[in-house]
Amino acid sequence: MRPDASLFHANVTRRTCLLPPLVGLGLLSIAEHSWAGAQVEEPLIDAVRTALSSAVRNAAPPIPEFASTEARLHYLRWLGAMSERLKKKKPDLETRKEFLQTVWYESKRAGLDVALVLGLIQVESNFRKYAVSVVGARGYMQVMPFWTRALGDGDAGKLFHMQTNLRFGCVILRHYLDRENGDLFMALGRYNGSRGKPQYPDAVFANKRFWDFVPPK
Repeated sequence: MRPDASLFHANVTRRTCLLPPLVGLGLLSIAEHSWAGAQVEEPLIDAVRTALSSAVRNAAPPIPEFASTEARLHYLRWLGAMSERLKKKKPDLETRKEFLQTVWYESKRAGLDVALVLGLIQVESNFRKYAVSVVGARGYMQVMPFWTRALGDGDAGKLFHMQTNLRFGCVILRHYLDRENGDLFMALGRYNGSRGKPQYPDAVFANKRFWDFVPPK
């Protein structure tokens, strides 16, 4: 199935992670545990809840499809470059490939920049699948358990499933981006529970630069 950004013009709630200091290349040195800050479980109107629930439940596998050979080659070059950059975090090639393919799929499906999502994951969990914050946010994108009550069956354990976590996280960020009328700085602040403060958005943007992909000419 081809990613469909229109599915994700809906909206969702909050989570967080206090930021460690920036080190070389704009990357974050994350501690062994994740940290979360202030959060508020916002009420969702029925239309938003329905749209988000539908987006999260869609179980289409993250298998890339391409309209042209050129598009497929671009993706393969991206996958090769990102795999090399992620090797220290995920040494196993197949695990790395599956993770990157899923990040690509869920980011595109939500209409998000893949490099931005990778930067956010680095800030939130440093690519640790089973990261848990002090307030219970879980997984790669540090999704709060209350989202499973609002949009699923309430089984917070599912947030440790790779695709489930990445889908929830991308849906949440898409929601905040819509609420902020496309203002990414403010949307990232909402995602982190620090709306209007620069530390978290700046950290995500710094990490994003490492994951930006410029195809060879």
